[in-house]
Amino acid sequence: MTSPELTVVRVDQTDPRAQPLLAELAVEYSSRYGGTAEQMYSELVEYPADEFAAPDGALVVIVRDDEVVAGGAFRRYDADTAELKRIWTSAAHRRRGLARRVLVELEREIAELGYRRIYLTTGWRQPEAVALYLAAGYTALYDPSVPAEEIGPHPFEKLIGATR
Repeated sequence: MTSPELTVVRVDQTDPRAQPLLAELAVEYSSRYGGTAEQMYSELVEYPADEFAAPDGALVVIVRDDEVVAGGAFRRYDADTAELKRIWTSAAHRRRGLARRVLVELEREIAELGYRRIYLTTGWRQPEAVALYLAAGYTALYDPSVPAEEIGPHPFEKLIGATR
């Protein structure tokens, strides 16, 4: 028995293939942090689409059998740093390594663009994301002994590519 092939596709924030990512993230964020899914969705789509587009960024989705199952984005943070945003896996497809696959793809593209550092923050009510980033070699830029609620957004970094 063969498994369906995964395809990585670069998309624009307004592409219909990006909508499952944005819609489900909005539901996820509202369920964990309050507010409505509609409010969260509005916040997500208010980011200028060009921040997640070439030449400084990208938004990718992973497609399996014409279904978007995971995705993520990055944008320029500063001259040497890319910022990861919107790492997502469909609730129906979690625990299959798809978020890690998204990270690998984004890290590859970030390195190809010459960035030397990746920065991100994740929410204090997202222990799955914290575990993912630590397992993928990211360094926590906060004191993990402090309760998550007291820290607020959890910053991480990863150095990539050549060092100066």
